[in-house]
Amino acid sequence: MKKIEAVVRHFKLEDVKSAITEAGVQGMTVTEVRGFGRQKGHKETYRGAEYIVDFMPKVKVEVVVVDELEEKVVDAIVNSARTGQVGDGKIFISNIEKIVRIRTGEVDESAI
Repeated sequence: MKKIEAVVRHFKLEDVKSAITEAGVQGMTVTEVRGFGRQKGHKETYRGAEYIVDFMPKVKVEVVVVDELEEKVVDAIVNSARTGQVGDGKIFISNIEKIVRIRTGEVDESAI
């Protein structure tokens, strides 16, 4: 099993959600996050004072899938989140050793 974490732009969330649902994902966790990479930040003016916004607002989407769905889900995220501009985001893929569904006690793939 794989955990796929994608950090994407806010306005791409609905597109990503639709694409990964279509790819076979049944559930996901979405978190509002802030960070920076190559996009750096930008300058803003507030009440006449100029300041630098280092951390850019993004959305992190987390899903856990069986190994067979990994490439399909990653492709769906890339195709739905890409704008071609710096700051489109990143995808992180990790191995999952075990999953337990709290309500039923189901484990691993049946708990996804």
